[in-house]
Amino acid sequence: MIVYSIAFVFYAVDLANRSGDPVAASAAGTPVKQPRSRSLRIGFSLTVLGFVLHLAATILRGIGAERVPWANMYEFALTATCAIVLIFLLVQFFVDLRFLGTLVTGLTVLFLGISKINFYVPIVPLPPALDSYWLVIHILVAVLAVAFLTLSFGLSLLQLLQTRREGRIAAGEPGGLRFLNSLPGAVRLEDLSYRMAIIGFVFWTFTLIAGSIWAEAAWSRYWGWDTKEVWTFVIWVLYAGFIHARATRGWRGTRSAWLSIIAYTAVIFNFTIVNVFFKGLHAYSGL
Repeated sequence: MIVYSIAFVFYAVDLANRSGDPVAASAAGTPVKQPRSRSLRIGFSLTVLGFVLHLAATILRGIGAERVPWANMYEFALTATCAIVLIFLLVQFFVDLRFLGTLVTGLTVLFLGISKINFYVPIVPLPPALDSYWLVIHILVAVLAVAFLTLSFGLSLLQLLQTRREGRIAAGEPGGLRFLNSLPGAVRLEDLSYRMAIIGFVFWTFTLIAGSIWAEAAWSRYWGWDTKEVWTFVIWVLYAGFIHARATRGWRGTRSAWLSIIAYTAVIFNFTIVNVFFKGLHAYSGL
């Protein structure tokens, strides 16, 4: 968490430097290509170091438990945040999303901090219903889905800001938030968010399917309208709606971005509020 926090500071310094660089401004509202700053390079290097430590902590938790490290809320948060950072790093080989570094490291520190304070539990044996190879499949695809959907969420947030800026520039007003000048335009951000959401949606679909198969093996039914099952399906519907909206010309732009953000909010609600305050067969928080 300390390493991620320092990386967050360097990413923030990079954004501040972009805001203070008058050369970055573009009257046409299109992004201006800039070389990667020293702060950005340091932030990214620290993110890699933080990920190595994060991965080691996750593996050691699994070794200590003698099973996969995602059987309760603390372990899921530990693994899911590790997956978020991993996907963030891997995506850089295909498209430069280092400008999301502030969001990724910030969310990771926030999620890890909340999990350590509120969700930490000692290692205990698995409940009978969880002692299955489906635990590996179901949760693995879930954490990968969350990782891609987190990047989609961040891109949608930037899309809203960029849309507002481009609209003000088109109206002959100051754009504001000058660091956005060096980032992709709203259309490009929307396209990237859409692509990340599609990949995350595919993994979330497998999460839903694997969960149903596991439920039949554990409880002799594929679907029982348990609170967790319902919210998993609600999230699936929201992202299906976002993807469909993006494919429909009338729902591109701001409205589809808001739908992406609402869908990700449902993911967080499902992990926190549903797991802690709703009783059901999926009450595996360990709290």
